[in-house]
Amino acid sequence: MASLRRILSLRSSFNSSSCYCSSPIVRQLNCLGIREFCQNRATAAAVDTVPEVVEDDIAKIRHEFNEAKQSFLKIPEALKEMPKMNPQGIYVNKNLRLDNIQVYGFDYDYTLAHYSANLQSLIYDLAKEHIVNELKYPESCLNVRYDHAFPIRGLYYDKLKGCLLKLDFFGSIEPDGCFFGRRKLSRKEIEEIYGTRHIGRDQARGLVGLMDFFCFSEACLLADIVQNFVDAKLEFDACYVYQDINRAIQHVHQSGLVHRAILSDPQKYLLKNDQVVCFLKMLREKGKKLFLLTNSPYYFVDGGMRFMLEDSMSKGDSWRDLFDVVIAQANKPTFYTSEHPFRCYDIEKDTLAFSKVDAFLPDRIYYHGCLKSFLQITKWNGPEVIYFGDHLFSDLRGPSKAGWRTAAIIHELESEIKIQNEDSYRYQQAKFHIIQELLGKFHATLANSERGEMYGSLLRELNEERQRARSMMKNMFNSSFGATFLTDTGQESAFAYNIHQYADVYTSKPENFYLRSPEAWLHAPFDVKIMPHHVKVPSSLFKC
Repeated sequence: MASLRRILSLRSSFNSSSCYCSSPIVRQLNCLGIREFCQNRATAAAVDTVPEVVEDDIAKIRHEFNEAKQSFLKIPEALKEMPKMNPQGIYVNKNLRLDNIQVYGFDYDYTLAHYSANLQSLIYDLAKEHIVNELKYPESCLNVRYDHAFPIRGLYYDKLKGCLLKLDFFGSIEPDGCFFGRRKLSRKEIEEIYGTRHIGRDQARGLVGLMDFFCFSEACLLADIVQNFVDAKLEFDACYVYQDINRAIQHVHQSGLVHRAILSDPQKYLLKNDQVVCFLKMLREKGKKLFLLTNSPYYFVDGGMRFMLEDSMSKGDSWRDLFDVVIAQANKPTFYTSEHPFRCYDIEKDTLAFSKVDAFLPDRIYYHGCLKSFLQITKWNGPEVIYFGDHLFSDLRGPSKAGWRTAAIIHELESEIKIQNEDSYRYQQAKFHIIQELLGKFHATLANSERGEMYGSLLRELNEERQRARSMMKNMFNSSFGATFLTDTGQESAFAYNIHQYADVYTSKPENFYLRSPEAWLHAPFDVKIMPHHVKVPSSLFKC
């Protein structure tokens, strides 16, 4: 009887609060109490009244669940008082003193140049025609159409298995983010294919990351072509499909097909932006050095810059006057590791000079080159240089390893922050967290219990409520893969991991820096959440 009284005393102590505290310290103490309770309950298994204790525990959690559902009926006033994140803000992973930055470098595509949604359809269609006309894919592949609602940035394609995956921060497959063709795979199918949701080191070698803004068309075309083969019941190798589609995407860029199409109708594809000119002029006035480093050819950059900036510049001024050095066709990321020489480009003759480049002269354009020569010529030291780019691997990984500071330009960050600021999203997030805590309490308290009808019914209802909240959060972003930076549970994605690794700061557009003084100090938040633009809604807001 003494041991039974101790069991009941522990249970009473654990359940004395009507609200389950989310504090890590209290949670740890609770877990210690739960473990002691479970151990003592096991020693008293012979006592007839122990099943009643289990029923009481289930009833207690059921009561808390019912109270939680009542609280869901109305969004508390506290939710409206939570801070809103700035969609045009600059978010900091590593502290950055802008007064130490003397040199600003920029990529062109999707960094200085802003494109409309029409560009993805253009790239998709040109690549599709190439694989049919040149690589002899079935003509039925011409019937597929770009679906802007399907892909997000930061997905991975499995060259061995043909799956398109969204991974979380720790390299595990999102349960609702794995597609074979255009068909979403179930959790059971994921386990049958991969054995586990976690991608191990060996399996990771077969994955390719789709990280820049051009990857939308590539991801969609990969899924559509795989689905086309499946529907036609044709055998195919997933690796060959990737190689062919990637080669087609590269072809439409390197051949100039997409460049000529954009310049033939710039109103359709390019967005004018006078704020970029204001930002660049402000840097020049502050005595900063500027350079442009892009993989695109000069004629394409020149045509795009003149169209985007012509309304913002005085007559007779050239966009080239804003930069100390302009380097085109740089072949990033090879630029950062190779020893290729620079070549001076003759704009009038469209030819490359044969003379050695040992200085960057004003009003000249340079091709190719490498980081080693660039540093030798400019004498610009790593920590005083910041480089802006949209591709985490091609643009930012090399500079970050070379000691430059890096700024990732992620256009969709703006729309995602706006969604996260909405009460409807924060409501679902807090709802998910409170159910998650109840499930944690359920499993910790009843881990060794007999699984009767009461147990199964409550577990089923909790899981269903959690899944509804997950689905609603996901569909606010993208019905196929959810948010770019977040998983369905509100945790960080693998794309967020790469941002955290290679970007000192990140923002939606480079001109967001125009709102900050060049002498500003940018600090990473002290309450580190991995990604500084995320606000985690505490479940305590919903508790009585």
